[in-house]
Amino acid sequence: MNELAINPQERFPLLNAADVAKVLNISLAMAYRLIQIGEIRAVQIGKGRRVRPQDLHQYIESNLTAESEGNES
Repeated sequence: MNELAINPQERFPLLNAADVAKVLNISLAMAYRLIQIGEIRAVQIGKGRRVRPQDLHQYIESNLTAESEGNES
């Protein structure tokens, strides 16, 4: 399987919406929507948008839930 690893400390090519969808395990439409509404920062290149790996990492980090959340006894 071809895994897409993201390390914000290293330089990687910009990610397209399909890459974002794969990393987040969401639909392509949802990835486009998150990019379009600015939830995930992107750079405009022509008519397309690309996401820096560190911006995707930041999105993931900012959406982490607390460990105790959802684990009510």
